[in-house]
Amino acid sequence: MGSPEEARPEEQRLGPVVRRRDQIQPGTTDQRLLDTEGDSQWVHTDPWRVMRIQSEFVEGFGALAELPSAISVFGSARTAPGTPEYDAAVRIGRALVDAGFAVITGGGPGAMEAANRGAREAGGISVGLGIELPFEQGLNPHVDIGVNFRYFFVRKTMFVKYAQGFVVMPGGFGTLDELFEALTLVQTGKVTRFPVVLFGSAYWSGLVEWLRGTVVAEGKASARDLLLFHVTDDVDEAVALVTKETGPPPPIPYEGYEA
Repeated sequence: MGSPEEARPEEQRLGPVVRRRDQIQPGTTDQRLLDTEGDSQWVHTDPWRVMRIQSEFVEGFGALAELPSAISVFGSARTAPGTPEYDAAVRIGRALVDAGFAVITGGGPGAMEAANRGAREAGGISVGLGIELPFEQGLNPHVDIGVNFRYFFVRKTMFVKYAQGFVVMPGGFGTLDELFEALTLVQTGKVTRFPVVLFGSAYWSGLVEWLRGTVVAEGKASARDLLLFHVTDDVDEAVALVTKETGPPPPIPYEGYEA
């Protein structure tokens, strides 16, 4: 006769994991998740920040992935309504929609609000990508799709990933940051076929002359780098320049392999 069957040991199932005998843990996974006691400093650690950064990319990609072709418009939050710069940004937003593009801005006031306003009034898609700042701005009322970010670098990725070009209105440090980020990406081949238009020759002429007379003259950049952007005072020309290179890239010819 066979030996008596051994008694079934006590068992704990934690998701796909089985624990028996002295490896059984007290409580359940849900209980530990929902337990509010304990140290909360883990939310200020780098591993948790990585998770937040990942979540911002996921939210941004999810919100913007189905956008049609779009152009990002940058400019100062301090541009006052009723000024020529504000009115020009409104006309640019409207003209971009008429040309078949969605309009993406930083979602704030000033030139950003103006471009969003023009896009909305033209019946197009008006997008605002906001940023957490010490002084609260919030998204302007002309934004139809808005995403707020904690991290500048995540936000700037969205500006480039979901736009086919930039129109840069007169602006301050933030505008310059976004401008030179785009120029660097184009210069280094990280993005291709990405036109950049500076609107307002009086405002941008000093910067362009410094680039030509100092940066290029001293060999810190090449003369061809000045071809990475265009300067104009005409709304129609700005829209034509920023949209003319946005068609699909030509196919790469397949040359095959030697047998």
